[in-house]
Amino acid sequence: MKENTITHEIADAAYKVHKVLGPGLLESVYEAALAWELEKRGLRAIRQQAIPVVYEQVHIHTGFFADLIVNDQIIVEIKAVEVSAAVHRRQFLT
Repeated sequence: MKENTITHEIADAAYKVHKVLGPGLLESVYEAALAWELEKRGLRAIRQQAIPVVYEQVHIHTGFFADLIVNDQIIVEIKAVEVSAAVHRRQFLT
């Protein structure tokens, strides 16, 4: 499946989850619901996958955990905040 198709499904599924659950819940709740919704759509969603960081040839295994990795192609970072802060943008870019 192509990245554009996958990202469309992710956005649509995220909208549905938010519409059903509404605001104010923990990120872990939205993560579980989104993973379930994606799996219902035939996509594979891996939760809290460790992604190692390499620093001067040293692998730091606790460097980063992706909220969801969909079909081994798309990383999804879930935020449950009232206002997006600069740190959220930096996390997204990472």
